[in-house]
Amino acid sequence: MEDIFKELQKLGFSQYECKAYVSLLKHSPMTGYEISKRSSVPRSMIYEVLGKLLDKGAVYIVPSDPVNYAPLPAKDLISRLRLNFEHSFDFLEKNLSILESEQEVDTIHRISGDENVLAEMNSLIMNAQEEIWLSVWAPQIPFIKEAVLHKEKDGLSVTSILFGAPDTSLGYTTHHDYMSPKVAEERTNGRLTIVARDNEEVIIANFFPATQGWAIKTQDPALVLVALEYIGHDIIFAALTNEIGEQRVEALWRENKELLRVVTGKRFK
Repeated sequence: MEDIFKELQKLGFSQYECKAYVSLLKHSPMTGYEISKRSSVPRSMIYEVLGKLLDKGAVYIVPSDPVNYAPLPAKDLISRLRLNFEHSFDFLEKNLSILESEQEVDTIHRISGDENVLAEMNSLIMNAQEEIWLSVWAPQIPFIKEAVLHKEKDGLSVTSILFGAPDTSLGYTTHHDYMSPKVAEERTNGRLTIVARDNEEVIIANFFPATQGWAIKTQDPALVLVALEYIGHDIIFAALTNEIGEQRVEALWRENKELLRVVTGKRFK
């Protein structure tokens, strides 16, 4: 019963209105006093509650002495509510769009919590029209894989670089093998993750093993460009490493103090 009340409350019914209406569905017609007694709605509130239900069209008066009340059949109430909400959505869709001012391109939305960040990543992927760029880690892949494969099936271009997921492919895939995930994680103090679409919008996130992650979501052209360049450089560097070998690449930056700082993020004397 609590679940029914929760769903009715989502549609604009108060808890007392839910109790009164459901009581009438079970036993009707009834007087206000009887409804109060069966529904546990206080007697001091019952006629105010019934007035609101009358305004909603959820109950109607049965002429009698004393006055009785009966419920609109559940099927009819649901149809009426559905129709009312559809009309509201149609009206708002039309009129809010007219009122909506054009957003500043440099708006940055901040997102907190792994669940919220992953939901925004999925939303961005599903909104893609032409192409998707990804730089993601193994723990996050299961949460976005279905959406990515769906878009790839629709013909969108998908380019990805994956950390720690050697058996997974998402579109044109490069595996980040030239530096261990541990080193990369230490360098960015987390699992830096990027999802971009259509050269228009990007989510830049950081996930952590022990705490909740965060992200920013933006259509700022400069940040979109930086994110895509970041992914592109990682892919190119991976191809170069495969060509000349990991040992030569590692020797190059380990033997150069400035390159060592660039790669590790640490200063050395």
